[in-house]
Amino acid sequence: MSLIIDNISFSYGDRTILNRLSLEVPTGTTTAVVAPSGVGKSTLLRIIAGLLTPSSGSIILDGKNLSLVPTHLRSIGMVFQDNQLFPHLNVYDNVMFGLRMAKTEKKIASERCRDLLELVGLSQMTKQSVATLSGGESKRVALARALAPSPILLLLDEPLTGLDSELHDRLAHELQRILHATSTTALLVTHSIHEAEIISDSIHHLQ
Repeated sequence: MSLIIDNISFSYGDRTILNRLSLEVPTGTTTAVVAPSGVGKSTLLRIIAGLLTPSSGSIILDGKNLSLVPTHLRSIGMVFQDNQLFPHLNVYDNVMFGLRMAKTEKKIASERCRDLLELVGLSQMTKQSVATLSGGESKRVALARALAPSPILLLLDEPLTGLDSELHDRLAHELQRILHATSTTALLVTHSIHEAEIISDSIHHLQ
């Protein structure tokens, strides 16, 4: 279930955002793409997710060329900078959302949801409104929600943005633990080499 990015290019008007980018994320590992703001990190994730179309190159996931696969069938999870939790749903129902959309059998979905909430340390907060969560708790819910449908690939778009340094580092170590515990294939984009070194197995610098 490795991810292969092969000579991907993307332009917006006459501005080149990505130029013949290639990298590989081996199965069950986390690769970080490190770069400052504005050089195409989030663009890359949107191309992989199918929200943007590259001008050239290909994305191969689990041996399949994703250009031939609709966005909703790519089995890709994504954690955004701003979490994007559903404010009208509690913690448990946020994590259950993808499982319900996939029409997962109720008992299996419930067990999967509770296992993930225990993994991210929120098993005592299942019925709590997400509006009452701290920044760190919200990011844990977002991670559990993204992992719930067991995606082939998890995309992480600067998922620890906005946290103070102590909490940031603690959650970075926890994120690394969770990704390894679930054998998740993941691509992280970040501007922080420190964050990348904690979370990822390998680092790619994007110029």
